[in-house]
Amino acid sequence: MQKEKFGEKDFQTIVGNLLRYGVWISLSVAFIGGIVYLIGHSSDIENYSVFHENDRNIFEVISAIYNGVLQGNGESIIFFGIILLFLTPVFRVLLSLFSFLLEKDYLYVVITLIVIVIILISVSFGFSH
Repeated sequence: MQKEKFGEKDFQTIVGNLLRYGVWISLSVAFIGGIVYLIGHSSDIENYSVFHENDRNIFEVISAIYNGVLQGNGESIIFFGIILLFLTPVFRVLLSLFSFLLEKDYLYVVITLIVIVIILISVSFGFSH
């Protein structure tokens, strides 16, 4: 019996499932967060004429969202769903890096590493103003 190697078709199936389930999971989490938020804040009236800027770094934001999710805060659960939606294509890039390393295609490994660095820089500077 011959063992089959990990092929391009297998990789495309994994990537397709990652993207599909990542979107559905993040949508479900955000939807559940919306329901939780509406249960606790259904009669609140928001004042959209005033803008409140939150000047925090990404670690403070993620810590606040994590603590809010643990406490069952609907707004934090919505934000967690949005973070999952953001991380879905990031995981796809990381999975591509792993695939290119397995294939020993070092040109695409370097290109993928550049994309990862660009993502990290944009997230870092996006929260640091």
